[in-house]
Amino acid sequence: MNITVKLFATLRNGRDKIMTIQMPEGSTVSDIVTHMALPREEVAIIMINSRGAELTTELHDTDILALFPPVGGG
Repeated sequence: MNITVKLFATLRNGRDKIMTIQMPEGSTVSDIVTHMALPREEVAIIMINSRGAELTTELHDTDILALFPPVGGG
């Protein structure tokens, strides 16, 4: 299945901003994070098709996965 992955802020460092990744059926967000060698502690906000998700959420063909680092503000 093909998953579009969008990375934001510091997660983009040394990576493409948007990419399509082919993964086996039944893959989860965690599988994508591992596949991309992203530090788990830096993935704080997960969105699939503009809806909140978790590392354990299963992905489906043509899903759009957005990953954000922790957000700070003041």
